[in-house]
Amino acid sequence: MIELVPGARREIAVLGAHCDDIAIGMGGTLLTLVRANPGIRVRALVLTGAGTAREAEERAALAAFCAGADLTVTVLGFPDGRTPEHWGEVKTAVAQFRRTTEPDVVFAPQRRDAHQDHRLLAELVPTEFRDHLVLGYEILKWETDTPQPHLFSPLTSDIADAKVRLLHEHYPSQVGRDWFDEASFLALSRLRGVQCRHTDAEAFVLEKALLGLGGRR
Repeated sequence: MIELVPGARREIAVLGAHCDDIAIGMGGTLLTLVRANPGIRVRALVLTGAGTAREAEERAALAAFCAGADLTVTVLGFPDGRTPEHWGEVKTAVAQFRRTTEPDVVFAPQRRDAHQDHRLLAELVPTEFRDHLVLGYEILKWETDTPQPHLFSPLTSDIADAKVRLLHEHYPSQVGRDWFDEASFLALSRLRGVQCRHTDAEAFVLEKALLGLGGRR
């Protein structure tokens, strides 16, 4: 398998429709990035949950996943499950967030996600982050929308285990869901690891990228 190894990361932008999307979709990659790049700037935007117990969960969770990073979290109050009805306001929110960050990489839901809130955000992010590497993460849930990924982020076993532990520690409101358990998260992690010849991994859908084989022009 061909490996692409970028240089040190200075800043990333992470976007989610709901509190827990980011941690579920790319929590292991976050842990890996933060450990490899001390002091990295992480700018996070979440569309729903403001003023609720879920916002408190999200802030505590991202602080744990991004320990040692320069972290800024913005949680908005759009209605869960109905963000497409607020297309214009969501578009404006993403545009405003774009002006607060100059990321090396942007992480957001992938375009073919079956949940309408995830899909709307996935469609809007590339319209604002036009000159950035945008990677779409997958969110484990009951819909059969698991993507065919283009890019894999290998995880060490301790990172994969830490992700699951932090998910359970920081999202007690979700623990009762039938899919929110250690077996589910580690199964997907192991599957993606098999597909890239590692023990565990997270997978991403690549929007588009330039391959610089001859140096910069």
